[in-house]
Amino acid sequence: MPQDPQIAGAGALLAILRDGRARTRAELAQLTGLARSTVSQRLDALMQDGWVVATEDAISSGGRPAAAFVFNESVRVVLTADLGATHARLAVLDLGMSVLAERAVELHVDRGPRDTLGRVVAEFETLLAGLGRELAQVCGVGVGLPGPVDHGTGRPANPPIMPGWDGFPVPEWLGERLGAPVLVDNDVNIMALGEHWTVGQDTDHLIFIKIGTGIGCGIISGRRLHRGAQGAAGDVGHIRAVLADGGSAGDAVCRCGNIGCLEAVASGASMAAELRAQGVAADGSRDVVALLRAGDTRAARLIRQAGREVGGVMAAIVNFFNPSVIVIGGDIADAGEHVLAGVREAIYSRSLPLATQHLTIRASRLGDRAGVIGAAAMVVEHVLAPDMIDQSVQARAVDPAAPVG
Repeated sequence: MPQDPQIAGAGALLAILRDGRARTRAELAQLTGLARSTVSQRLDALMQDGWVVATEDAISSGGRPAAAFVFNESVRVVLTADLGATHARLAVLDLGMSVLAERAVELHVDRGPRDTLGRVVAEFETLLAGLGRELAQVCGVGVGLPGPVDHGTGRPANPPIMPGWDGFPVPEWLGERLGAPVLVDNDVNIMALGEHWTVGQDTDHLIFIKIGTGIGCGIISGRRLHRGAQGAAGDVGHIRAVLADGGSAGDAVCRCGNIGCLEAVASGASMAAELRAQGVAADGSRDVVALLRAGDTRAARLIRQAGREVGGVMAAIVNFFNPSVIVIGGDIADAGEHVLAGVREAIYSRSLPLATQHLTIRASRLGDRAGVIGAAAMVVEHVLAPDMIDQSVQARAVDPAAPVG
């Protein structure tokens, strides 16, 4: 496609306006060093696509008020789905990361990809209809899966609790039905992105630990998500645990097939299994937390001990990685200080003083929303990347009927 040099940098101009501040043509020319005529052409291209709108209030510096322009956060919407082993949260957000509609549903991934994703599509359509929106207004879809994901393809890679999902083309399958690009990642990675979005750009190094049916970790390094060579970074649930009393995790069998994994002794599933062995009805993580809140001392003891086991593994990671923030999320995070106290106890007793000098260990601020917010952040950064915006406005310059985004 031939490029129009006058609008080729429209994406960079939009990146400036995404901070929400209204700016005039003169201000944009000063910021970019471009001629006002070039700025005007790029603004016109962005306005034609709806990415930018003129504000109602003009800006005056003493003379005639000048027109000002802002990023149009409502021009398109993003669909996000955070899938767990037995439940999911789905949401519709605008490009400013505001949640317009959301819904939590029971959804079992072990029923296979087509059944699960078909339900996801139906839920998305219901949420959009409630907002008076259409699929044509969706610019991207973000999905978190409870298992390893090949980041290059967006396909699950040998997920232990997702029978039938290995290698399934999730982005293509959903993309055909929703008519928008689909980005897929591990659920803990998108939660880490969500929590990092809440703290802004002041935090360079953050670790998110999800303690739920399983245990996983999302790593933000240098303000970017670290996935590793094959997207397997952060799989701390399968590190061999050294129990807080100095003993070994022994013969506890993990779902991965190994013994003694952290997940086998400290996950919500393992705690529920221990309670069942004691004659207490508990099917999963949420039941364990519910028992704690009802005053069950056995659940309280297990949760505190699980915090210590997680903290023991995290202490080694603190010494190695030296994060500034550790966030505890997942269903067990709802136990509050019962789990946080155990995590802190182990980390501060086993990590080097320099590594913990300014370390913050806290519960998730977003709670159940961490995944859908993180998935939206992943999609928005992709869709609004300067080169993607340039492609969009160039396509529309050649063919005005071309879709936006």
